[in-house]
Parts: sequence; structure tokens; C-alpha cells
Amino acid sequence: MLSARRVFEEILGNDESFRLFCSIAASGEAQGGWENARIAALVPAGERALVPKITRHGADEDKHGRIFHALLRKRGLRPVDVPHETDYTTLLERHGIGLAHEQLKGERELTVRDILVHLAHSRVTQQRAAEQMRLLLTCFADHPDIGRAVRMIANDEDNHLAYCHEELLRLASAGHGHAIQRILRECALTEIRVHRDVSLAVLDHMGRILRWPPTKRKVLATGIHAVYAYERLGGWRRMVTLKPPERRDALGGPASPAPEFA
Repeated sequence: MLSARRVFEEILGNDESFRLFCSIAASGEAQGGWENARIAALVPAGERALVPKITRHGADEDKHGRIFHALLRKRGLRPVDVPHETDYTTLLERHGIGLAHEQLKGERELTVRDILVHLAHSRVTQQRAAEQMRLLLTCFADHPDIGRAVRMIANDEDNHLAYCHEELLRLASAGHGHAIQRILRECALTEIRVHRDVSLAVLDHMGRILRWPPTKRKVLATGIHAVYAYERLGGWRRMVTLKPPERRDALGGPASPAPEFA
């Protein structure tokens, strides 16, 4: 019987699929680290209090990228080029979600609306990241090789999600509520499509590496389409609701150091 745990065990048990899995994850985290670092450098004067938190968010993402690279080194593997159709972060940018890299490469100060776009984008994508890490936690929290990494990253993703809730609620109370909800909705509806397409692309690559039979690929693809249908019909709303988080000021301190995994 197929299960998430069984599928992940197959992926992690094969060197080539493990290389691709870690390479995709590391690439996305590195891009997130760069984006947050640039945003922190361009924050408008009225929002300077956000700089340490955005910087911390970027440092965490960089740390996660290093962890995935360390997991590869521990198995004597090198990262592989990430197929463009599996590059979640880049595809979101191409679909107009978040702040464009061309803008972030410049030196012009961001606007408050830019900060709203950034935080809304982070709110939606961190929901996805937190859910995915919780799934990995249920499968591998006690795994001898990756359990420690999964626990650390999952805790960080929960912190990032709490920070997004807290800052968006602050900005909503300052009069930006309608704009925030509009941006969140646009971002969520785009993200669920990109996530579906990326998931199908990753499935295709993993299926070829692991030589999954057509029936198994079809069953897994059907599951991906079913998740998208649920999200399109209303599941996306979980990505746009805002509520005071249990973790307050979750990014108020320095980033925790990444332990050595290799």
C-alpha cells in the first residue's frame, strides 16, 4: 500500500533520488536566503524595525541550504543541477508572486506595498513549508541520518510562519487590511497551481530514477491532482487567514547555528 512514508523512504534510500531531493531543497532555501537578505537591505525607513527579523529569516534559509548540502556530503554525494520545472521558488517569481529579482538586485528603497507583497508571499509559502516539514517529521523525526535536520528545519519554519502572521496583523491594524487580503488571495491561488506543477515534475523525475511502474506513477499523480482540487475548491483559504500566533516575536533573536551533519 502506498503511503507518504513509504514514498519518502524510497526517495531517501536511493543515492540519485536523494541527490535530487536535497539539491532541490537546498536551491530553494538558498534563493530564499538571498531574497530576504536583499529585502532587509532595501526596507523603507518607516519599517526599519523589520530589518533584524527579515535578516534572521534569510539567515535561517541559508542555514537550511547548508544542512541539505551537509546531508549530501555525509553520503559522499554532490548536488545536481535543479531541473527548471522543479524550481518552485523561481517559478513563483515568474508567475508574479513575491518581489521580482530584478527589483531586488537594484538599490532603490522598497515601498510599504512591497513589504506587504513580501510578507504575504512569505505567509503563503511558509504555510506550505511548515506543512511539508510536519509531514517529514511524522515520517523521519527519529531517523538516524536526517531526523535531527528535519526537527531543526521544522521548528524554524513554524517560527517563520508565526512571524508572518504577527507582522501582517500589525500592518492590517495600521490600515492595510484590504490590500493584504487581496495580495494573499492572489498569491495563494497562484501558489497552489505552481505547487501542483512542481509536484508532478518532481514525481516524473523520481519515477524515472526509481523506475516506478506506470500504475504507481498514475496513482501518485492522481493524489497530487486531488490535493490541488481540494485546495482550489477552498483549501487555499488556510493560507490567507491571519490569527495571533502562539509563538510571539518568533524571529526576535539571532539565528541559531546549524550543527554539523557531515
